[in-house]
Amino acid sequence: MLANAAGAHSIMSDWNAQHTTVGSANGGLDMTMPGTDFQKQNVYWGPQLQKAINNTQVQQSRLDDMVKRILAAWYLVGQDKGYPTSTFNSWNISRKDVDATHKTNVRKMAADGIVLLKNANASLPLAKPKSIAVIGLDSIVAPNGPNACGDRGCNNGTLAVGWGSGAVEFPYLIAPLDAIKTQAAKDGTVVTSSPNDNAQQGATAAQSTEYAVVCINSDSGEGYINVEGNQGDRNNLDAWHNGNELVKAVAAVNRKTVVVVHSVGPIIMEPWIDNPNVVAVVWAGLPGQESGNGLVDVLFGSVNPSGKLPYTIAKRQADYGEAITSGGDANWDLLVDYRRFDKLNITPRFEFGYGLSYTNFTYADLTINGAPSAGPAVGKTGPGGPADLWETVATVTAKISNSGHQLGAEVPQLYIGYPASTNSPPKQLRGFAKIKIDAGASGTATFNLKRRDLSYWDEATRKWTVAAGEYGVFVGSSSRDVRLTGKLVV
Repeated sequence: MLANAAGAHSIMSDWNAQHTTVGSANGGLDMTMPGTDFQKQNVYWGPQLQKAINNTQVQQSRLDDMVKRILAAWYLVGQDKGYPTSTFNSWNISRKDVDATHKTNVRKMAADGIVLLKNANASLPLAKPKSIAVIGLDSIVAPNGPNACGDRGCNNGTLAVGWGSGAVEFPYLIAPLDAIKTQAAKDGTVVTSSPNDNAQQGATAAQSTEYAVVCINSDSGEGYINVEGNQGDRNNLDAWHNGNELVKAVAAVNRKTVVVVHSVGPIIMEPWIDNPNVVAVVWAGLPGQESGNGLVDVLFGSVNPSGKLPYTIAKRQADYGEAITSGGDANWDLLVDYRRFDKLNITPRFEFGYGLSYTNFTYADLTINGAPSAGPAVGKTGPGGPADLWETVATVTAKISNSGHQLGAEVPQLYIGYPASTNSPPKQLRGFAKIKIDAGASGTATFNLKRRDLSYWDEATRKWTVAAGEYGVFVGSSSRDVRLTGKLVV
């Protein structure tokens, strides 16, 4: 490990102490990306961390722990010796370099990541419709190509990744319109397109077709790039390019409007979500190069959707609470996303963990075995805290049955409610499992609870602690759709 704090300069960038997030057993952040603001006096990283250790304000063991945790993964995968060199340049991949197996896997991931949010009257999957209008700039590859903007710092076509230093070059990109045209040729479906965000042109294209597929998006990325006035983070949670107006205009003339959303995170859907002509909403996220093909697999039913929302979609932006601004004094606690909505009894539009399927699932036979002892974790302390934090102390199982008529996959979720003495949110996610089940068949979801899963951080003792009392056990299809309840007593 580092012999002195000077080495911290090479691995620690600035991070306002008020914004420190939990990254290790003692509540600190191990590493951030190197930046240019090491010399600022109001941060705890770089030279400031070195000074703090030299002045014994921070112990050398704290820095050693940070370094151990950073290097642990490097040693775990054997990068210290004999690690194979890369056989390709990620900045220069051509379509011919991507083999059929890779394309199939990426296409499958694109489809698996899709979350079906609305499907009124089983409007999806589509079954060889006579005609479809495909509408929106998000339905096509950017006219200048998918890699026209450095680090994907623009939003001129279908959104498949966000922007920033983590973005990569697309070897190719299949847009929704491309894939729908391919499927339509097989089905004998007539396709009309309006590949822009002009609401009137979109309505004109959709007014005489059986279905209308409207593609909208919302982008963001790193702050060193400004895209359409958005300096990294989004300015608001509206769909970009007047997407709300586009959806409303199309839905006004087409009674079978399907909305496809490509987005980096939640958007507010209230202007159109309850419109009866919006019969389906497909949340496609950021699907990558096989975007259109993955979408078609779900739209036309060769893949039964099984994705679940990794965040809450609110009815109002204000429901998420105050925004965190640069240098602001944010109150960091556990009341983020669904935990905030539960605690404050806010009704979301679509809750965390939500996602529909083309089949149905039922839950039964909840079992709870085992329980930890109350008190702080003990045992030899290493990276991550005392060793017994990671021991399995209880097991929860539930029977999941496919009560529909086709193969599907369900993602049952386990939430735990802590004793009132811990002042915790009403429930917190502690496990999930994806189970593929044939129609009429059943499977078992098994959740192994570690001591850490039932512990809270006790500020008084500065230790992970299991509280004495009753823990609520909730298993369901989302954070608000709880199907089975039980309790675990410590």
